[in-house]
Amino acid sequence: MTYRLATMIAAALVLTACSQQKTEDQPAAPPAPDEVRTPAVAPAVPAPVTAAPNDGATVGGDGSQIQLSPLLRADFEANDLKGELGCSFNSGGGTDPLLYAVGFSGIKEPGHGLVKVGTYVERIVAPGGYDAMVNGTTFNGQGKTIKIAITGKQIGGGESPPYPATLTYDRADGAKRVIEGTWTCGP
Repeated sequence: MTYRLATMIAAALVLTACSQQKTEDQPAAPPAPDEVRTPAVAPAVPAPVTAAPNDGATVGGDGSQIQLSPLLRADFEANDLKGELGCSFNSGGGTDPLLYAVGFSGIKEPGHGLVKVGTYVERIVAPGGYDAMVNGTTFNGQGKTIKIAITGKQIGGGESPPYPATLTYDRADGAKRVIEGTWTCGP
């Protein structure tokens, strides 16, 4: 019996050695469709990117971007605004404004305007009418505050010269976006 037990152990060792060598020589089998393999080293997680206040990126909030779109003729036709004089904010040399507002001169009645967020045209209001809008103002609308700030001297001449300005869009969830452009007011 001892000889037979020794022979069986020797045979088992030979089979084990052969099966290990065969496993080492062959590449690992691909995982089965429902098998999950965990990497030995976790992938590096990129650091969050913080945007500078004036680079045009949305900062804060729920993570969704503030995307302003140019107002088109159809937007004005669908949203009647009452006023005798208007102001507009343009960005990037575009001819269609990102914000447009009108009001009456010499009257403290609020100025009324439009801004297009994504594909939705939204109404905004500024206190003080046209006279209060000329040098920059703050507009309010549902879930938003938009501040226009003049940042330099007029560009060119004429009756209604544009001024370099920033549009700061503050959303109720804390998101903020600053866009550089021009502010033009007049007839």
